[in-house]
Amino acid sequence: MADVTRWIPPHFEWEAVQLLVREAGVHPLVARVLAHRGYTDPKAAIRFLHPSLHDLNDPFLLRGMKVAAARLQQAIARDEKILIYGDYDVDGICSTVILKKAIDLAGGKAAFYVPNRLRDGYGMRAEVVESAAASEVGLIISVDTGIRAQEAVQRAREAGMDVIITDHHLPEADLPAALAIVNPNQQGCPYPEKSLCGAGVALKLAHALMLQLDWPQARTHRLLSSFLKLAAIATVADVVPLTGENRIIVKHGLEGLRDLRNPGLKALMEVAGFSEGDIPTAGQVAFRLAPRLNAAGRMASAADVIEMFLTDDEALASAIARQLHALNQERQQTEGEIIRQILEECERTPISEQEMALVFCGRGWHRGVVGIVANRLAETFRRPVFVLSDEGNGEVQGSGRSLPPFHLLEALESMSDLFVRFGGHRQAAGITLKRERVAEFKRRIQEYAAARLRPEHLATAMEVDAEFELAELSPEAISGILSLAPFGFGNPPPLLAARRVILSEAPRIFRDKHLRLKFAQGSKSLTVKAWNFISRAPELERGGELDILVSFEPDPSSLRRGFPGWSAVLRDVRAAK
Repeated sequence: MADVTRWIPPHFEWEAVQLLVREAGVHPLVARVLAHRGYTDPKAAIRFLHPSLHDLNDPFLLRGMKVAAARLQQAIARDEKILIYGDYDVDGICSTVILKKAIDLAGGKAAFYVPNRLRDGYGMRAEVVESAAASEVGLIISVDTGIRAQEAVQRAREAGMDVIITDHHLPEADLPAALAIVNPNQQGCPYPEKSLCGAGVALKLAHALMLQLDWPQARTHRLLSSFLKLAAIATVADVVPLTGENRIIVKHGLEGLRDLRNPGLKALMEVAGFSEGDIPTAGQVAFRLAPRLNAAGRMASAADVIEMFLTDDEALASAIARQLHALNQERQQTEGEIIRQILEECERTPISEQEMALVFCGRGWHRGVVGIVANRLAETFRRPVFVLSDEGNGEVQGSGRSLPPFHLLEALESMSDLFVRFGGHRQAAGITLKRERVAEFKRRIQEYAAARLRPEHLATAMEVDAEFELAELSPEAISGILSLAPFGFGNPPPLLAARRVILSEAPRIFRDKHLRLKFAQGSKSLTVKAWNFISRAPELERGGELDILVSFEPDPSSLRRGFPGWSAVLRDVRAAK
């Protein structure tokens, strides 16, 4: 049995484990995971395990927030027209809804504008600003966009409008000349949490507005808890680390989805297959909720999603949710066809080991899905990937996705002369360039990547959090492991290695491609699900002695059927050493 994946062994000090067991009161297996992940101080570990809303940072720690909140309060008091300038992805949609609801509750008048991905592209556009001026808008607030919108902001100033930028993307050296910029990643911002998504920043402005208005504490807490639901969905969808303040937002926001009053959220949960009272995991948000929300911006108009969340009409919300479901199915088909074409191209011209970054370009590929395709291919080929669409108008547009060691935006900034437009962050980016420059871009991005990526960066590796014996898997141990959730980027499900276990039963196949396996070690046994392991079934002979790598994840559907509310998932297996 060949070892195709490298297991990185855990590292921790036993003294730290013992301290966590004694002072944080956690199971020894959980203590080993916490120590390996750097939570060696018992107080820090307790805060991580039990995130509290009281630990949310003061929104006024954000640079620019005092000016932003005061100007927004002034606009509401003066009955000025306010325009929220959003974005078409899940983060931008949720940011727009959070801020609009906060302004409406405060008595303000806020309209919103969300660009069309295919017609307008990403970012603030000067013509939209000019249209706002013609409509006598006094204040524009950007959400999840704007940090590089120098031209649009300048037009607003010239037209006599103030602009507040709320964003989380990395800024350029020269910031737009806005009245206030609220972005934890701007230079000189003391805010301790740099990884907020756009909705997280919008949530902070909403919170600051409520504090500025001096509402009763109970009302502020109730509304903040309500906004956390959308902020949690956006935080998961935007793939920011689920640690620190993001963990608080997601933990409490997902728990809030158990009790829904918003017709749009109710309808979305229903079409995604959830029952009333379900609490989705972060993984279910990523794979069942977020794709349906994103489908509108990719295939049609994201404004429909905002309308779904804002309406009180249950019939309208349900109709939009069903439309999102249909659009998501269309998106899946379109995505699958592009991937098929690319893989056929790779069969004709195999990828060489020297190609450390990949660029694919096709005529008429749907620009709404090229980012998802790039993400799928980056996972498949273990390389940074750009997927570009040639629309036949002389320009090529597309998206890139990267690996953790490779900073995509820095790569693009090193060759900025190639692009008509570009932007993004470490793991994802979008570009527009002239068709005749595609070959040069391919050459330069490959040279840039080859100088920075080594073969070990491209190899599949799994970082083991702890080793364990099957006898350790008490209800307390598994409950403790699950208390580390929500799991996602920056806080993946712990990978636990068990050595020299025996496959006690022949593998059982379900849904044609998955396996259900039962392992034994002494008198203890563990049944695991092995997703997409059918091709590895020949490696799994009954009675064979194996090393296994597993994770434990919440399983609400199992709980509803009367079983434990968790599942063990096989992540890798190899002959025992």
